[in-house]
Amino acid sequence: MTENLENQDPVVEQVETAEEQTQETQSETNTQEEVVAAAAEEEVAPAIAHDDFDWSIGNKNTLPYSEEEVEDYMTMYSKTFKTINEHEIITGIVEARTASDVVLDIGFKSDGLVSASEFRDMPDLEVGDHVEVYVLEKEDKKGQLILSRKNAKLLRAWEGIVNAYTDDTVVKGTIISKTKGGLIVDVFGLETFLPGSQIDVKPIIDYDMYVGKSMEFKVVKINEAIKNAVVSHKALIESDLEEQRQRIISQLEKGQVLEGTVKNITDFGGFIDLGGVDGLLYITDISWGRISHPSEILSLNQKLNVVVIDFDDAKKRISLGLKQLTPHPWEVLNTELTEGSVVKGRIVNIEDYGAFLEITPGVEGLIHVSEVSWSNQPINAREYFNIGQEYDAKIVTLDRDSRKMSLSIKQMQADPWDAIEEQFPQGSKHSGEVKNITPYGVFVELAEGIGGMVHISDLSWTKRFNHPSEYTKVGEQLDVVILGIDKEARKLSLGHKQMEEDPWDTFQTVFPVNSHHEGTIIKRDDKGGIVALPYGLEAFAPGKHLKKEDNTSAQLDDMLTFSIIEFDRNDKRIIVSHSNVWQRKDDDAKVATEKAERKAKSDARNKMKDMNKKSDKSTLGDLDVLSQLKKKMEEGEK
Repeated sequence: MTENLENQDPVVEQVETAEEQTQETQSETNTQEEVVAAAAEEEVAPAIAHDDFDWSIGNKNTLPYSEEEVEDYMTMYSKTFKTINEHEIITGIVEARTASDVVLDIGFKSDGLVSASEFRDMPDLEVGDHVEVYVLEKEDKKGQLILSRKNAKLLRAWEGIVNAYTDDTVVKGTIISKTKGGLIVDVFGLETFLPGSQIDVKPIIDYDMYVGKSMEFKVVKINEAIKNAVVSHKALIESDLEEQRQRIISQLEKGQVLEGTVKNITDFGGFIDLGGVDGLLYITDISWGRISHPSEILSLNQKLNVVVIDFDDAKKRISLGLKQLTPHPWEVLNTELTEGSVVKGRIVNIEDYGAFLEITPGVEGLIHVSEVSWSNQPINAREYFNIGQEYDAKIVTLDRDSRKMSLSIKQMQADPWDAIEEQFPQGSKHSGEVKNITPYGVFVELAEGIGGMVHISDLSWTKRFNHPSEYTKVGEQLDVVILGIDKEARKLSLGHKQMEEDPWDTFQTVFPVNSHHEGTIIKRDDKGGIVALPYGLEAFAPGKHLKKEDNTSAQLDDMLTFSIIEFDRNDKRIIVSHSNVWQRKDDDAKVATEKAERKAKSDARNKMKDMNKKSDKSTLGDLDVLSQLKKKMEEGEK
């Protein structure tokens, strides 16, 4: 290469001529020095014309050219080399190969070395081949040119990907590995991401089956900052399918029957592949009967005929139907079914007002809550019925034109109220189950469809309840007496306390006014307290009558003696007092003391009268007796 440059470059020839002239000048200088040395030996001064010496001519870094000539020569010399910039891709020629490096001539002042490992994809690389490399540095710390083929390949690959994205062209790539959420694809030697949702138009579960395959892709997204790209194979399929879709939609007609394959099943229906275009078979159009999920009838990859219900060219939506291929069940309903006929079916839907019984798929009748039981007790349809339950029912109304039917299950049995007087005569005693409790009473069911209410006041002769739940609970058995029958309203009046005789006639003799009884305070509030008396009776003690002898007020669970201050037989009410008990004792003691004092005074007066009668003149003995009597009287007065 150097020989070629010397033969072709006139600047090099001029440099050689300058060197020859320099050598001749050097020879002349050496000759003069020899003459001077000889003259010195002979002690004779040499004859040298110093004033005529051209000091501009020397043998170091001097050229016999003018500055203009030198500049022209340098310009011509520099034109023989390429001008390169760092961070650009250039083409080089392979000059030599070693075990570790490849020598490249890029037309620069020096050749470049590239690691042989960057040419592993070119096993047949030979001297003279042209390759692209990337200029990392024109001159590093050691003055060497640093090149990279790997960077050149990556930049070219990225340019290819960007062009494919800009021009919307198809690229080929090889799937090299699986990653989270998708696959890694080698495109032009650069790794790109293929999301799982972009592999195919249908859901893909096994990603491993695609590793190692070569496929065509479209670049759908790029990121210049991090040199990253997202590719899609699904986009190619969709573009092909779009043409088929347009062709199929253009030929669609409402009512047209097509063959399709179940592609996907969701909670709201199934997607049917019609050969390049998908249609939706909604759940309500799968069967005339009610189904809870499309999978009850459809299965993946199932082939079936469907009818086109509607389609939208703009939105490219196709609505399909399966049940429309068969006649409506109401149109082929048995003509022998009339009002009063008995049918059998299963519960398919439950609402607050009743339940729907499916006679045949697509034919349903409503069982209203009022047609569930002969009882007047309210029925909660959601608690009474369960989906899938089977019932026999009687047709109450049937309208084939409106496709409506009302059913009754209570009419499958005779109305028990028709013979209520014979089965449950007034005054008879029965046992029933507590079905419901309200603040004012308890509802008891005596038989299927027959029940009545026990008022809260008819639960006990002796106790008063704030709420019936204090006495009984739902589900318990309760003995009752039939107090009254209202056949028109279908209601019974029941009583529980009437199971026993009224004990208040006896209580009136046991608890007379001013009688004392032991009692326990079982309830307490600001107004007073409820006192539990013997025989299960309860009485009320006003707050002022709960005052104790020590001036404190009686509290809950205190057991005290109470006095009956009021007994009302008709209202079955007893009022008691504890204060009256100890206050009465104090009054009795005071009366007894006063009586004793009056008696002592009376005795003293009588004795003095007797003494006065015996003697008009007192003796010393008499005086002593009088003195003692006077002392006693004074003590009595105190």
